[in-house]
Amino acid sequence: MFTDSVELTVSSGKGGQGCVAFRREKFVLNGGPNGGDGGKGGDVWFKCDNNTHTLSHFQRKMHIKAENGKPGEGSNCTGKSGAKKVIIVPPGTQIIDQESGEVLFDMLEDGQEVKFLQGGKGGLGNTHFKSPTNQRPTYAQPGEKGETRNIKLDLKLIADIGLVGFPNVGKSTLISTVSNARPEIANYEFTTLTPKLGQVNIGDYESFVMADIPGIIGGAHEGKGLGIEFLRHIERTKILLFMIDLASYRDLKEQIETLKNEVVSFSEKLGASRYAIALTRTDIVPQEEVNEKVAEFIKMLDLKPSKGSEFDFDKDLPYFIQESADETLGYDIEKPYFIVPISSAINKNIEPLKYALFNLVQQTRQ
Repeated sequence: MFTDSVELTVSSGKGGQGCVAFRREKFVLNGGPNGGDGGKGGDVWFKCDNNTHTLSHFQRKMHIKAENGKPGEGSNCTGKSGAKKVIIVPPGTQIIDQESGEVLFDMLEDGQEVKFLQGGKGGLGNTHFKSPTNQRPTYAQPGEKGETRNIKLDLKLIADIGLVGFPNVGKSTLISTVSNARPEIANYEFTTLTPKLGQVNIGDYESFVMADIPGIIGGAHEGKGLGIEFLRHIERTKILLFMIDLASYRDLKEQIETLKNEVVSFSEKLGASRYAIALTRTDIVPQEEVNEKVAEFIKMLDLKPSKGSEFDFDKDLPYFIQESADETLGYDIEKPYFIVPISSAINKNIEPLKYALFNLVQQTRQ
């Protein structure tokens, strides 16, 4: 089961009690106190691990505790320190304080480790309290209590490309075609109920990560459909691929404007991301109609063809490549970087789409 948000109580270990003991041995006249110190309580750490992809393993763990320190012993023996507790989380997990809502840590990189809670100090044994006026101390310190925090773990997937579209436009089919992801695919809306990540390989040494989320409908940012619950999973992506259905009863303009509206309403930062457009399901629309709709769509967006004044719908792919329009950003955020009509079902124009996306990913990384 995919779980992307859990609430937990986390506690570090309590320090061990100091020991009250005295040295009593035959033929040893000056024994005196020799109680050892208590062991230190265990710390709580968070560790980021690429082999973990969900927070579902925390569902039944309401309170996570580190080990307490052991009490001190006689002969000045210090008690054993409590083992530290390492909490494993997937990349993209935010540790949030429940009371203040503050993001305490953002776990992004594999192997990243942070100490969250310090274990309590062990109490001093009675040997520390001997003096010329108190040669037989009969008390020792208790160990310090550990720290306790109520936290929330929020998982936001880390991907280069985020797929955005209405339900049943072919997002799952695309990610299963170009990557190693295997989402459920069916001919009904909201087939995808949980986010999916897929790695798209370009040659032997290059790749990028694509994220598929459940379909978005109008009003998703207000809680309609499944969109608002999963929009945060593309919040970290710098590039969005809007998937527009050529065979839908919805007009192309209506689709792109609704989707962009929902993204901006959810997050202005996400709304300022670079984006490209894939026009899907060309296999069930006649080619002449595809050409006509694409030409109309590009005109509506006030774009220019990538090559010359006329389109060659078989060769000029992608149809539009944006040139630098701003010295700072290097692109116009109001316009798509490119447009490609595709069909994942018959693998039409999938390779041009992959390489165009990879080119955009490389630019963003640089």
